[in-house]
Order: sequence, then C-alpha cells, then structure tokens
Amino acid sequence: MLLFAAVGATGVVVNTAALSVLHLLLRVPLMAASAMAVELAVVNNYVLNDRFTFATHALSMRRFVKFNVSMLGGLVVNVLLLWVLVRGGVAFVVANLLAIGAAFAVNYASSALWVWGWNPRSS
Repeated sequence: MLLFAAVGATGVVVNTAALSVLHLLLRVPLMAASAMAVELAVVNNYVLNDRFTFATHALSMRRFVKFNVSMLGGLVVNVLLLWVLVRGGVAFVVANLLAIGAAFAVNYASSALWVWGWNPRSS
C-alpha cells in the first residue's frame, strides 16, 4: 500500500507539471488542460504501479483500461463524499481530507483486487 501511495505522489507531480505546461505555457483552456493532465498522471501511475507495486513484467491494455475505470470510481467517491460532508456541516478542509482518504482506499482496493487480481488468500 505504501508503494501505491508513493506512486500516487508521483502522479501529483506529473499532473501539476502537465497542467502548468499545458495551461500556462501552451495556453490550452484550463478544463481541457486539466483533463489531459489527469490522464497523463493516470498513465504514469498505471505504468509505475504495474512495474513496481504489483510487479508485473508486461503492460496490458486490458489492465490499463480497468485502471482508468477504477480511478474514475475513486474520483466519484471523492467528489460525492466531499459534497455530502460539506453539506452536512463538516469543514471544507476536513471534508476534503476525509474524501481523499476514502478515494485512496477505493482506488487501492479496486486496483489490487480488480485491476491486478491480487488474491489476499494466496499471499
């Protein structure tokens, strides 16, 4: 799980750098630049997780598509939980941290169990 989190941290760097280059230097509109930056971070995270976190030896388009879908699921959890918590009176920053934690748990579980097919009983 720590490797998964470390890979996620590299994704933040990739996302921020890509967003800065696309929007500030290349003048791509913010929403389009953000979508491209997110996908670049997802590609980065997939490749690093595939190689290091889950130690496979060949990239797979099937796993890549599943990883994209699982990251979308984490995004939905993050946004919905943030909205529910803030509407329920939880401070914005606290709600955001809780939402990030929940999304991380969903992303890790879906990646380990569905994308890479990790079986906890065999470990």
